[in-house]
Amino acid sequence: MITAVVYSESGGTYKTTMTANLAVALRRMGLRTLVIDLDPQEGNLTSLFDAGASRSDPDADNLVKHILDMPDGPFEDLIETTAEGVDIVPSHDMLGDFTSNLEQKISYETGMQNMSREEYPRFELLYDLLWERESLQEEYDVVLIDPNARAEDLLYNAIFALRTLVAPVKPAGKGNLSLDGLGELVGNMESQLDIEVGLACVVPSGVGQTNAHQQYREQFESTPEFATPVSIGDRESLMDAMWEARGSAFKVVEERWKTFERDGEMVSEPGQRRVRDREIATLERLSELAYFLATETFDADVEPVLDIDVVDDETRQLDLREHREVTTA
Repeated sequence: MITAVVYSESGGTYKTTMTANLAVALRRMGLRTLVIDLDPQEGNLTSLFDAGASRSDPDADNLVKHILDMPDGPFEDLIETTAEGVDIVPSHDMLGDFTSNLEQKISYETGMQNMSREEYPRFELLYDLLWERESLQEEYDVVLIDPNARAEDLLYNAIFALRTLVAPVKPAGKGNLSLDGLGELVGNMESQLDIEVGLACVVPSGVGQTNAHQQYREQFESTPEFATPVSIGDRESLMDAMWEARGSAFKVVEERWKTFERDGEMVSEPGQRRVRDREIATLERLSELAYFLATETFDADVEPVLDIDVVDDETRQLDLREHREVTTA
């Protein structure tokens, strides 16, 4: 089974859009795929996939209630199926108060069971929910999590549950993860959680054509400490269009979504986007990343031949078995 947390300490790394694109690519490879949104912010995976109509309803059942073993209904009722075939457990506003609710639960249960706070398994709750209580391994081939960025209870629960990281990184700028910083990050997580955490790969994202960006990319690609199967070019227009199309970059390109001005107003519509070779190449890189995660990290059996079927244009066939070298688009 493929399980991964897509995580970056810094913003602007395409973390959320990468999670969506990985999920859709893996679904296209024939895998039953579930994404879990642990980010309480508005611009999150739930918004991107146009899910979570009850996310602001304080009385609605939600993931937090299930993690804390206080559900208002069956877990399966939380799951929504997106237009691209990926299932999602949406975000909910209650995620923003997760730690305070967890502290109340810990105080109650440690008092009732006569145990110390240090003994309470505060980082194991999501693991128990997904695999012990709900047995999602019987329903899905892939579970991905888009976590909150802060190193707190929700993030540690996600990492304890899935054990593997995919790390998108900026090519330059303040707050970037350095080579040493990545190792330190994983080491700190392992120490905090007392488990082994695998770093599946690092993905330089938003890579421009400047010498500094290219040098940074080459630095990651040449290090033996971790894999850098692909780099994603600076595709801000494409990634921004995902939010308007409410779906993956595959949807944006294939349905040709574009935002433009009409009669003094900005509108977004399919069928308007020009077919760009560099954006087709980016879909290939995203597919190669998903294929690497599936076959190299988890040794999964997936469909290696994918179609990129653009409206009113030719269908392009991608054989991922032929794309093992590091490439940037």
